[in-house]
Amino acid sequence: MMQKFLLTTILILSTTANAHSVSEQATEKYFATIKNNPKQRDIFLKTMPKGGDLHNHLGGASLAENMIRYAKNDHLCINKQTLSVQEQVACCPTYRLKNLIHTPRLYNATIDAWSMRNFYAGKESGHDHFFATFDKYAPILTKHRHEMTAEVVKNACEQNALYLELMITPDNNASGLLGKQVGWNPNLRLLRKKLLNHGLSTIVTHMSKQLDGDDKISVCPDFKLRYLYQVLREQPPAQVFAQLLAGFELASRNTRVLGINIVQPEDGKIAMRDYTLHMHMIAFLHNLYPKVPISLHAGELNANLVPVSGLRFHIRQAVEIAHANRIGHGVDIQQETHSVALLKEMARKHILVEINLSSNEAILGIKGKSHPILLYRRYNVPVALSTDDPGVLRTNLTEQYKKAILSYDFSYFTIKNLVRNSISYSFLPGKSLWKDNQYHQMIPACQTPSRWPSPSGLTRGLIAGSIQCQYFLKANEKAQLQWTLENEFSSFEKQFQ
Repeated sequence: MMQKFLLTTILILSTTANAHSVSEQATEKYFATIKNNPKQRDIFLKTMPKGGDLHNHLGGASLAENMIRYAKNDHLCINKQTLSVQEQVACCPTYRLKNLIHTPRLYNATIDAWSMRNFYAGKESGHDHFFATFDKYAPILTKHRHEMTAEVVKNACEQNALYLELMITPDNNASGLLGKQVGWNPNLRLLRKKLLNHGLSTIVTHMSKQLDGDDKISVCPDFKLRYLYQVLREQPPAQVFAQLLAGFELASRNTRVLGINIVQPEDGKIAMRDYTLHMHMIAFLHNLYPKVPISLHAGELNANLVPVSGLRFHIRQAVEIAHANRIGHGVDIQQETHSVALLKEMARKHILVEINLSSNEAILGIKGKSHPILLYRRYNVPVALSTDDPGVLRTNLTEQYKKAILSYDFSYFTIKNLVRNSISYSFLPGKSLWKDNQYHQMIPACQTPSRWPSPSGLTRGLIAGSIQCQYFLKANEKAQLQWTLENEFSSFEKQFQ
């Protein structure tokens, strides 16, 4: 009986998608009947496998309520004008962070100031309110990274996600401060050498050791947590380059850190002035560290923030100069010079766009048909849904799928492929389980089921189609997680047959 069940599971997972499986078609049929029923739709989406979240900042991932709790013994006080925290041993008891919960009006005002909760545009735009939140609780972030990381992993597990690429700055910009001390040199080769000789390697080693403790964060089986080192773009060139170098070095040394990203408001004064310079810095380092993947925030702009001329080149330069493997946001793609040619180039190069629906609506006011997600899909540019700053935005991964369905009437087949994209276009090492990018066929070794028992220690609880498939999964971390995802989908869809 058990052998029959295992063989059935193998057959389901090994079936090619040229024709959808019976259970997949049944799930699509059921979903079509309940997608406009809020309660049933929400239950369906909550329990559906989500794959990964590829665009998530640790600095914006925790709920304000939790950060207040983490820091209750830190001798922090609330500034009654700005609602920012600052280290101060002696302050009025009412404004001590640990006492905040006993003053409901101040407690709630602080949560609103640290997030988009209860925000309504007026004197302050969504963009300005959002980007002002981070400095208000920065002292908590620098001291409680581990607790915040555990919170993010727990939330991801509750969303039925398998994987998270979390953007972090574990040196608290110590590398940027070193860059300030060393000073700027437009000869990037010499500047890199000087930074490495003046302590950057020590900073990178310290960051790597910091991350060792995160291996103990485990909430759900098979979940993988990996990192991207994020660089602050609103700094002078020497500091940006020093941080970029630290990120490339860290990703080269520590297998938990898969790549780099560059953050802070893209419309900032320095970010706009030095955008092309930043792309050339990344290109220089890419040539030295070609195995380090690159995801870049690009095109998180609109005409209310920058002149139209500023909307015409950011995504293209990220793709063509900086060699970005993925683009975060990409909202202004229609304003790019020769945008259709760029879309075709992104499709040809398989450059995925990380779509952040809640974020784009809250910060830029872009939603529904004004969002370019359908344009990307029309030109076969791969996309995946992600949360951006779920704590500040008061959202989660399930909510992103719900928004996509309500706004674009996506079918189950479509959202399943978006989930698959979130693992296929992750920066996990190794080859893909799939022969093609449309998930029509698995690699030959994993297509044919086998009656042989699985070798001990391979794939940890997964059922593979052959000994060759088992060894392939063991050697390729990405394929192994893709297999886990397909197994989850198989179990999920079985209930609708």
